[in-house]
Amino acid sequence: MKIAYIKVAVLVSVIAAFFLPHFQTVESHGDNMFTVYLNGIQVGVMGDIKEADECLIAARRKLAADSDELVLAESDLTWEGSEVLWGQIDDRSEIVSNMLGALRGSVKETLNRSYTVKINEYTVNLASTQEVLALLQASIKRYDSQNTYYADLVMDSERELNVLTTQIYSSREQKEEEAEEVMTSVGIDATLDEIFADIEPATEKDFSDYELGLLALDFGDTVEVVESYLQDEELTPLDRAIEEVTKDQEKEQIYEVVAGDTLSQIAEKNEIPLDRLVAMNETIESENSLIRVGDELIVTIPEPELSVERTEQMYYEEDYEADIIYVDNDDWYTNQTQTLQEPSAGHRKVVADVSYRNNEEVGREILKEEITYAAVPKIVERGTKIPPTYIKPISGGRLSSNFGRRKAPTRRASTYHKGVDWATPVGTAVMASSTGTVTRAGWGSGYGYVVYIDHADGRQTRYGHLSKVLVKQGQTVTQGQKIALSGNTGASTGPHVHFEILINGSQVNPFDYLN
Repeated sequence: MKIAYIKVAVLVSVIAAFFLPHFQTVESHGDNMFTVYLNGIQVGVMGDIKEADECLIAARRKLAADSDELVLAESDLTWEGSEVLWGQIDDRSEIVSNMLGALRGSVKETLNRSYTVKINEYTVNLASTQEVLALLQASIKRYDSQNTYYADLVMDSERELNVLTTQIYSSREQKEEEAEEVMTSVGIDATLDEIFADIEPATEKDFSDYELGLLALDFGDTVEVVESYLQDEELTPLDRAIEEVTKDQEKEQIYEVVAGDTLSQIAEKNEIPLDRLVAMNETIESENSLIRVGDELIVTIPEPELSVERTEQMYYEEDYEADIIYVDNDDWYTNQTQTLQEPSAGHRKVVADVSYRNNEEVGREILKEEITYAAVPKIVERGTKIPPTYIKPISGGRLSSNFGRRKAPTRRASTYHKGVDWATPVGTAVMASSTGTVTRAGWGSGYGYVVYIDHADGRQTRYGHLSKVLVKQGQTVTQGQKIALSGNTGASTGPHVHFEILINGSQVNPFDYLN
């Protein structure tokens, strides 16, 4: 009888092992059965609560894999433990499935998979890579009427995030690469290299041999495309994004003044009203202000958010001018010139590679040139000696009368002032404005006590209404040397210094020559 009971017990154990695998074994102490809840919903019974987090992670992954969107859902995981001698646990896959159902029932928000396009400081969010490519292609199309260039996106392997960069290729390049691959695969490429290795260089091309048209095209700005998840209201409609990116915007640029430039020419060259150019630059006081070679001015250039750089091969005919030929004269100052031969324009045929940034030309390389008739150069004789400089003849002082028309201060005074006056106390030191030779020193009628100095560049300076003269006629003086004391002599209404600069015997505005 005992043997029969034993057989039955063994048989039950075997059946349990094969057919009841989800029953928890006996534990001697503590909780060994756990009823698991997700967001208040029972999702299963587990024998090891540590597996609950693993099941939740698996459920989240499946939720994300089932959608191209980023799904945010509540995930409040709780459990109740109990100590039992015998109990049934649920299959892990069943628990994951139940958790997935609970997550789907508690979705808080769904974010769309999208792509953020960054161009310098400009950012736009688009719904797909197709829209990104459409945006890039719209920028290209402005300059590629034949639709031969195409934009593509490639993964940036050097970045940790999902960052895409742009690549532009042409249909011609693609065909050449395909043909090269075919030739390489059959060994033709190497054979052709051997055949042409000993061939002499080709003769000079004729105009008809050049391939005119668009040669190269690329973006002039760095474009980054970052994968992201955004709400619908954060996405920009494609047509609006295209308008924003391709429309010309006014952007500040620096223009360096070159020889021959005037403010009006710079304004016209950059398509800016002259008064606006003056307003943008604090260093320019008025439309008549002087500018020097090398000065940097702020200008506005119309540019789109995404610039396109391209090179076009062109044939054209044009009139041209020869470079000026200079003949140096070591006896003349650099401000002295004389034209020895007047120029005349020539005519030529040209093939050139012309580079553009958007619609602005930035470079030109002439590949072939044929002169129809030659230009005659302008020949200019010019001085090499550095001319003297001129300084203010006193230290300090108040400008009391400028050069030019004025109201006469006295009955004897002229209404056209031929110099500059600085009010200053009697006895102020008066200095030579530039190195030269004293040609007059003494009384000068209306000038009062006066000093005349002739300079090496042919100019003359005069210093009037002095109280005391400290130099003599024929004396050589250096720039900054004390030559007199200021006063109130002659036709004067108060203590001051009168100063003139004369060129070829005629007074000019001293402020045009003072350093």
